[in-house]
Amino acid sequence: MPSCAGSRLFLGAFDEKRVVAAAEQALAECGGQPTCGFLFVSTDWLPQIGEALDLIRLHGRVPLLVGTVGGGLVGTWKEAEGSSGMSLLLVRLPQTTLTPVSISAAQIEGSTGASYWRALTGLGRDDVDAWIVLANPFVAGLEQWLAEWNLAFPRVPSIGGLASGFAGETAENMLILDGAATDAAVLALAVKGANVRTIVSQGCKPVGEPFTITRAEENLVYSMGSRPAYQVLSDTFNALSEDEKERARGNLFAGLAASEYVADLKRGDFLVRNLLGADPQTGAVAIGARARTGQTLQYQLRDKITAHADLAELAQLSGRGETTPFALLVFSCNGRGRNFFGVPNHDATTLAETFGPIPSAGFFCNGEIGPIGDASYLHGYTASIALFCE
Repeated sequence: MPSCAGSRLFLGAFDEKRVVAAAEQALAECGGQPTCGFLFVSTDWLPQIGEALDLIRLHGRVPLLVGTVGGGLVGTWKEAEGSSGMSLLLVRLPQTTLTPVSISAAQIEGSTGASYWRALTGLGRDDVDAWIVLANPFVAGLEQWLAEWNLAFPRVPSIGGLASGFAGETAENMLILDGAATDAAVLALAVKGANVRTIVSQGCKPVGEPFTITRAEENLVYSMGSRPAYQVLSDTFNALSEDEKERARGNLFAGLAASEYVADLKRGDFLVRNLLGADPQTGAVAIGARARTGQTLQYQLRDKITAHADLAELAQLSGRGETTPFALLVFSCNGRGRNFFGVPNHDATTLAETFGPIPSAGFFCNGEIGPIGDASYLHGYTASIALFCE
């Protein structure tokens, strides 16, 4: 029995008949019993979330359902920012084992490292091909948890996003597992036996030259290639074209090489982090990550032109493999969308133009998770996409 999928983007307030119809239509498109479902809903659906989940599981015949709330929803071809509704994806994955893992804030706080997470999940490196991860953005220690998760499951990609309910309201950022909303800190779905590829589009391109960090303390970079980091930043900006200078104002970032063994660094080889400040007196540049001597750093430009080119190029590269995707999960930053690109439906349209109108679901996130190199990280301003492939 082949893999297949079905999806529906339903916009509007909760309505029993329309939810039933959307679930039945997604099931019909899937063409058979799904293995699991992914559901993303607006926060105004939470008072009826139990009823909505029961209807979707019954009429979509969903044995396993995971999801969360989003400040915007994504479907095939379409994005709905700040809208009421739901985005549903049903997938059939023959000969695939799926293991949901619910992680509490107390467990993250009490972790003793990689072995702790292997014991908690009961899984080892060879038991997982990919993780689909959903998380509450207001739980402390998510980046440290993800670093330990990478060590527990080396070279296993984690792809997903952070819930985006109303800021400061923990209850609005609940995660969904089967028939109920849960206050778990993280839901991680282990996938074994399915071909899940990933796209992580940080929307940046390298500018200037890469330099080795020669002095750093915590998140302060003092020198690069024995030159003050501020001077390298100033020279990089001044060497841009006039058009690029205009686009770069407020849009320059720091890129840390994901691997020191790549000779020709290019777009996608960097972990992009914010530039927090620069001091011409000390020569220091503050970045949104811990820096260390010996790392390679290259400044990065992010704007709508670069971000479009980055996603389009990565999607085209992912479409050149021997197998093509039959379903997509899209985790797009709430800092993207219409306000950033100036047009609606940017990410959804770019993906549909590359892969065709295949079943897709997703949401606008409060942070995105995806691999860069051999490890997965928490990102911002990023589109992280899981591609279910034959």
